[in-house]
Amino acid sequence: QVHLVESGGGLVQAGGSLRLSCTASGRTFSDYIMGWFRQAPGKEREFVARISWSGVTTYYADFVKGRFTVSRDNAKKMTYLQMNSLKPEDTAVYYCAAKTGGGSRLVREYDNWGQGTQVTVSS
Repeated sequence: QVHLVESGGGLVQAGGSLRLSCTASGRTFSDYIMGWFRQAPGKEREFVARISWSGVTTYYADFVKGRFTVSRDNAKKMTYLQMNSLKPEDTAVYYCAAKTGGGSRLVREYDNWGQGTQVTVSS
């Protein structure tokens, strides 16, 4: 098991930027694929981005391509989500998650989750 804690959320105007961080503790961090998900009020949790254990391979949801960048620092046991050109529809609680094995966009395949951090984008 790995324990995850997100930080960096907040209130930002449309067009602005935020950088989310996720700190891991516990098992060897580099064993895990790291994902970012979000959940808006009244909606299901959805995939945002993921990054391979090495950091070489990344995948993004179509609605964030070109605006968000996922990265990781295995030595620091950290994962980041740089969010630029934010839109009001990006407002949600953002979660980092970890899984072993192959990559996935499916919520149900991640078995380690942080508590989430709120991102609010005003128009």
